[in-house]
Amino acid sequence: MAVDFEQIRNNKTAVRDLPAPLVDTTALETVVADILANNPFGCVPYESGGETIPGVVRGREQYTARIVYLDGDGKKVGAATVTAGTTAGMNAAAAAVLADAALTAAVGGTPQRDLNRDSYSCQLKCHDPNGETYTLTFGRKALRLTSYEDDAILAAVEDWADTMAALS
Repeated sequence: MAVDFEQIRNNKTAVRDLPAPLVDTTALETVVADILANNPFGCVPYESGGETIPGVVRGREQYTARIVYLDGDGKKVGAATVTAGTTAGMNAAAAAVLADAALTAAVGGTPQRDLNRDSYSCQLKCHDPNGETYTLTFGRKALRLTSYEDDAILAAVEDWADTMAALS
């Protein structure tokens, strides 16, 4: 006889598409730094494995730069993408690609950074006073709230996001 799974939580996901993409990683970092410095959601520290974890911590981060190669007529003849775990790493990798003469010769054309196609995300793990741990992920074009149950969490995040010019 098979044993069935029983649902024990009702985790939700909500997405806020931004009216305009975040212009750069500095804009992203400004928003993230505000949360880390001011804790607008009232998150609380908790114990895990005998260690105290802050109420809000950075999780995964990913930063991707796009480089296009254009011919003399401005037509795209190639592209390269570099991904790193930090803004500094992304920018250094992009600079290395742009300066790589052998790669430029192999692809053809003239390389240039396509800043409008860069992408980035930073995930924050938040521990609510009610005991829930949820994730807030900032991307260039959207803000995603995941793994929450209490609608008061969504309301608090929405209220805060409404006060941030870059997000509303």
